[in-house]
Amino acid sequence: MRLTTICAGALLGIVILLLLNLSECLHMNVHPDKDAAVNVSSSLFLPLEQCSVCTVRENDTQTACHSSLALVPDEDITLLFNCTEPPQRAFAIQIHRKIDCTKDSCSPATGAAQPSLFPEFIRTLVWHLNVPEKTVLSLDFPSDRLKEMTEAEKCQDGYQYAVTRTSTEGEVKTQTYCRNGLVAHLDILSNATVSLQVQNGRKVNSSIFTATAKPMKKQSRMMSVTPEPDTIVTISRDAKAKECSVCVGEGPTCNSKELILKDAHNTSVKFTCPQPQDVFSVQINRDIDCTEIACSGNIVQAESSLFPDFNRTFTWDLKVPPGLSFQLDFPSPGMRQIPPSETCPEEHTYTIITYQRTGPATVGMFCPDGTITTVQVLYKGRVSLQVPGDRKLEPLDFKVTVGPEIKMLAVVKVNLSRGVSDTNFLSANYPRGFSDNDLMRWDFMVPGMHNYTVNFLNYTAPLCRKKNVMVIYDKEGEEVGIQKTLVDPQPTHRQGSFTMTLFNCETDKTKQGLSLHFRISVMRSGHPVLCTVNLSEEEGPFLHIEKMGSDSHCEMRKDSVVQEKITVPSGSKASLSFLDCPSEDVRLTATKTIGCQSLDSCSVSGTLLTVPKIPMCLPTLLQSFTWHLNVPVYGTVDLLSPTGNLRQSLPGQECNGSVSLHIAEGDGSSIGYFCSEGIIRKVQVHSNVSVTATAKDLSLIQGPFLNVSFSDEISESIIYTVQPRMGSPALLATPNWPSGMKPYSTVSWIVNLPGHLQANLLFTNISQPKCGQGHTCIKVQTLGSPEEILSQREDEAAEDKLMVPESFYLNMSNCLPEDRHFSVLSKVTLQNTSKLLQSAILGTVGAVLLLMVIVLTVVCLVLRKKKRTMVNEASIYVRKGNNIFIPGDGMFSKTRSDNESHVYASIEDTMVYGHLLREPSYVGTIQAHFQGQPVDTYRTFMPLQDGVPEITETAADHEPELVPEKDMYRPFLDPSESFMPSRPRTPINRHNSMGFMDRRMVDNELYTFKSTGDINTIRLSGADQILDPEIFIGSDGEESI
Repeated sequence: MRLTTICAGALLGIVILLLLNLSECLHMNVHPDKDAAVNVSSSLFLPLEQCSVCTVRENDTQTACHSSLALVPDEDITLLFNCTEPPQRAFAIQIHRKIDCTKDSCSPATGAAQPSLFPEFIRTLVWHLNVPEKTVLSLDFPSDRLKEMTEAEKCQDGYQYAVTRTSTEGEVKTQTYCRNGLVAHLDILSNATVSLQVQNGRKVNSSIFTATAKPMKKQSRMMSVTPEPDTIVTISRDAKAKECSVCVGEGPTCNSKELILKDAHNTSVKFTCPQPQDVFSVQINRDIDCTEIACSGNIVQAESSLFPDFNRTFTWDLKVPPGLSFQLDFPSPGMRQIPPSETCPEEHTYTIITYQRTGPATVGMFCPDGTITTVQVLYKGRVSLQVPGDRKLEPLDFKVTVGPEIKMLAVVKVNLSRGVSDTNFLSANYPRGFSDNDLMRWDFMVPGMHNYTVNFLNYTAPLCRKKNVMVIYDKEGEEVGIQKTLVDPQPTHRQGSFTMTLFNCETDKTKQGLSLHFRISVMRSGHPVLCTVNLSEEEGPFLHIEKMGSDSHCEMRKDSVVQEKITVPSGSKASLSFLDCPSEDVRLTATKTIGCQSLDSCSVSGTLLTVPKIPMCLPTLLQSFTWHLNVPVYGTVDLLSPTGNLRQSLPGQECNGSVSLHIAEGDGSSIGYFCSEGIIRKVQVHSNVSVTATAKDLSLIQGPFLNVSFSDEISESIIYTVQPRMGSPALLATPNWPSGMKPYSTVSWIVNLPGHLQANLLFTNISQPKCGQGHTCIKVQTLGSPEEILSQREDEAAEDKLMVPESFYLNMSNCLPEDRHFSVLSKVTLQNTSKLLQSAILGTVGAVLLLMVIVLTVVCLVLRKKKRTMVNEASIYVRKGNNIFIPGDGMFSKTRSDNESHVYASIEDTMVYGHLLREPSYVGTIQAHFQGQPVDTYRTFMPLQDGVPEITETAADHEPELVPEKDMYRPFLDPSESFMPSRPRTPINRHNSMGFMDRRMVDNELYTFKSTGDINTIRLSGADQILDPEIFIGSDGEESI
């Protein structure tokens, strides 16, 4: 092959072609094989002047040009391609070869190819194989194993095979193949054609396949068949087929035309030909009888194992009592009627036949997926389903019931779909003709807010002998219907459901009968609301509009295209229309994405979440706005309320305000619902976050809702910073409470407390999982302290209450749960520190007092055990600053300054009111004094200040110890130092001394007598009882001891 850029120098005839101003010129020499018929033709169907192939012969001044050229085998020829398009694309090459076979062999034995012939063109290599009758042709593909494909599928590698078989009856079947499959051998029982289409530039081998032939052996096929109960199986032979019979029984009994199986037991069926599915068809019939109440079954045909590769027809014969109808309810959405000339796309065609006195009539042929929901047929009929042999059975289940009494051929009920639609219907027995004096009715259910129009597409009017053909339209609530003829204008742009009844006349049967093909067109009846949404100036937001219910009449369009859900992206502009779309049938939401590539590029002051202005022409209010927050690498999302603190919606603290904020992680895991006026100052999340604001009308609450910023990465999944308030318990809930935290996630609360308050932490609701890996953990730790106040796992005893003295961390981590989930609800209550300190001090003082009582009791017991002789001395209470003189005794062995005898640790209550007693008048003697221990003046008890007793020395502490003045009376307490007036001096008897107490005075505040009776004294001192002193009265009337 040789490509030339200037064709004029080749031959003189090329000058003519140059005048045609052609853009491509290809010159090549070819030599076809002697058994190859090569045809070169243009595939563009252009005029000869624009595209042609020419033959150039040596010593020939004439050049012949053609749009299609057949080459002579086994001859050299020079071709010149001239075309406005590249010749490789403008021309196609076909190469035909013949292979003739006998009963034993084929010649040639291979499907040869010529690789060097037109390699740059699209080539179709065709081999015609002829074989005698009763001969098996075998094809082997050694290099390319084949894979079966459908006719519509194309081979991607540019090599497509096709095998066409032609039977003796003239039936043609074609199967296409691609390479790289599993089929390497084909057996063909008839003449065949093998073709291979190769795209330009693809290479071919010199041998494509090998062909062999051998005589056909007498073959048969055996099948085991078990009919279902009450089922009749009929195997029928095609009249055009030859030399094949069906046999049954041990004999066997053979029949070349038909075999009927009725018994519901296993039966062996034998066919005398190897491929009986090409010869026989199968009909499987069942009877359904109906009483006046119910029918014996439904039309249900499960996947059958009977004759799966045969053409099958499933039939059900139905019969009801006279005057009644049988009713077929089709599964949703319904069936679609087709004319007899069409077939169903799924190749599952249903036919309904009714038996009348005049003979059978076809009510209609139906396919799945339509608007016909119910068909009522008078008295007796048949339903059939036709399935070809190469299709898997996918039947529908029809419910069969006894219908009402009808006086017409059939009733068809239709639910017309919403929106714009055109649905075709046919009269019974179309197109042959409707039965005489009969009628048929269609009940149309028209959706609300829709108009319908009736159009007669095609009809044939009979020659009526009696009556006339009429069409009557009836509507519910109207007593008189609208009567029309076939030529009258039919109803247009009407609303509401209606019935259409077709009446036939008594016809002349020598003429054509009545047939009608009509269409019901449905369209919306309202006026659309137009709205233009312009987001070209808005950065980020996407607008989403969707219908809420499947039963909604709403029709939405975006740029004139009907859509169930409309999205207007940011930076775009869209023209929207809404037809019959009330606000409750439409939901309006919006989304916006916020993020930055790195922390350095993020806004320092943060971003406020606000709602942009929404067009007022939209049919509903903005109900939710979602912000998608994309965290940068090594970053954290910080959420703060610009108007205060946040509050999580929890039991007892629900968010009942106008706006609710739902915060979730990027994978959709919920964190919780939040609102304002709470204790949460900040929420930090370690991943991408979505924040959804929900309200009845967000356009009225434009925000800002939150302030979003990005900070350095945190180690926990989520961190809350909270500030509890005094008098209001704070609830802390784990993310997604009460459903549970994500596996291996962590959450922390930083609880800040004022300096004078401490927290009572209570775990009110803890749900622990069964961990498959790891453990759950709850930790409490004060801020700035490495020590943990609390640390417990799911397999440890739970502590539900804890007192924390200052600000603290509360940390929780989850494991990989094997069962159940991990969720915790905590409550923080603040308490004043001073109240706690006061309680502690009171407790300490009480303990000290109790200890002192015990010590005094022990001292008293020790004093009782000591038997000492008391000297006859009288102790006199003298005010501060005076010394004590006891007769018969010298000076104290220790001075006042050397001991603390003048300081009292405590004073008994009975001594406080001593001034109320009569004046002391006796001086007792004791056998011995208290080992020189001095007796000092009485001092009024004063509480200790700051726990340290104050000891002061007076001038009396340094005075010389003098003998007290005799015959001088000193009161027990100086009136100036007593809080009660003094009483007259009276002698002190035994029962009036300080060593005894009258029981009548006990439990009396002032220890006065409030009851009469004899004196009953109680000895108070542990010392030996002393005698009463004798009293002398001097000449001057003064008493002395």
